[in-house]
Amino acid sequence: MATIDIRRGHKLSVEEAKAKAEELAKSMEQKLGLTWSWSGDAIQFTAPSGAAKGTKGEVQVSSAEVRVIVDLPFMLRVMKGSIESKIHEKLNQLL
Repeated sequence: MATIDIRRGHKLSVEEAKAKAEELAKSMEQKLGLTWSWSGDAIQFTAPSGAAKGTKGEVQVSSAEVRVIVDLPFMLRVMKGSIESKIHEKLNQLL
């Protein structure tokens, strides 16, 4: 598995940051067919089918940063740079 690990600092309250993380999860759900759920201060997600099948990870929210960790299956490793770029772009929009 190829892993993407992005940390982005923020000045939001934890609740505001969690709302932004949920926007990110909803965007991934629509575009990639991911399923997600909250577990404490982290969103756990996985792609059970579709183009992103086998992808899994989480979005962790703290009072100082949002951390996005994505484990890509073998077939998506070649797209790691492109996927990482899209995550950075979405985080720039949200935070």
